[in-house]
Amino acid sequence: MKIVDPSFSFMHIPDGDFILSHLELAARTCYKSEDQAGPESAPKLLARIIRMGHDSVLEHIAVTVRIICDRGVTHELVRHRLCSFSQESTRYANYAHEKFGNEITVIRPFFWQENDARYVLWLKAMYACEDAYLQLVQAGASAQEARSVLPNSLKTEIVVTANIRQWRHIFKLRCDKASHPQMRQVMQPLLMAFQERIPLLFDDLSTS
Repeated sequence: MKIVDPSFSFMHIPDGDFILSHLELAARTCYKSEDQAGPESAPKLLARIIRMGHDSVLEHIAVTVRIICDRGVTHELVRHRLCSFSQESTRYANYAHEKFGNEITVIRPFFWQENDARYVLWLKAMYACEDAYLQLVQAGASAQEARSVLPNSLKTEIVVTANIRQWRHIFKLRCDKASHPQMRQVMQPLLMAFQERIPLLFDDLSTS
């Protein structure tokens, strides 16, 4: 069994200057003021749009992110219905095969130290799940049948595409203190990565 930490990577994110100019042109269409568009005017216009809450303009740019996390997190993430999702399938990924090292991979629960009794109990449960899964496959069960014993901690990969407005909505909900700790573990650094690349569109959001 492998134990890994969550992570993410950008699969597609346009250049920051392009994003601002593209969104400015979309916004200025409403007022037929495209002739006023330019490198200096875009930040001012878009800052005002965000401040006024006219977020529909931000729907004209999409960003795609690959996220590695546990399935418990993705069960919550896929509730954002305005996103597009492609997720690793436990129906077709047979972890008993050599391709996956004949083992399952799980996400480390960061809120417990390895010498914590709760971590030890979790680890014991993960090994039991893996053992049951491998035995089921060995007994002739298909991957989609054997997956019934796989845990929420199972590592999964999910590709998420959403427009800027929806990413802002996700971060507002999923970086909040009320969100699940493992969701925040993914979303807080992801928000900071967005802030590095497109600060104007995300700097008003908090990572804590």
